[in-house]
Amino acid sequence: MSYAFRGYSQEIIRNNKCADGASWGVRLGRYCIQQGIPVKDVSDFFGVTRQTVYNWFDGTHPPLPLFQEAIEQFLKRAKR
Repeated sequence: MSYAFRGYSQEIIRNNKCADGASWGVRLGRYCIQQGIPVKDVSDFFGVTRQTVYNWFDGTHPPLPLFQEAIEQFLKRAKR
């Protein structure tokens, strides 16, 4: 898996790689890191704080069910 390092710290990238890929937040993180999508854009899109997005990306706190469905739809559209 190749990662676009621009805008993401090595720690965030490492934590995301080590996190459980079953989490929608971790999946979102992998996609955003690969595509170089800024956390601010993600937080604005989902209406959450940047810290919440970082917590999703590294698996610290999985997204609430409301956001899981939105993330799933976002990733389906983005990967077309």
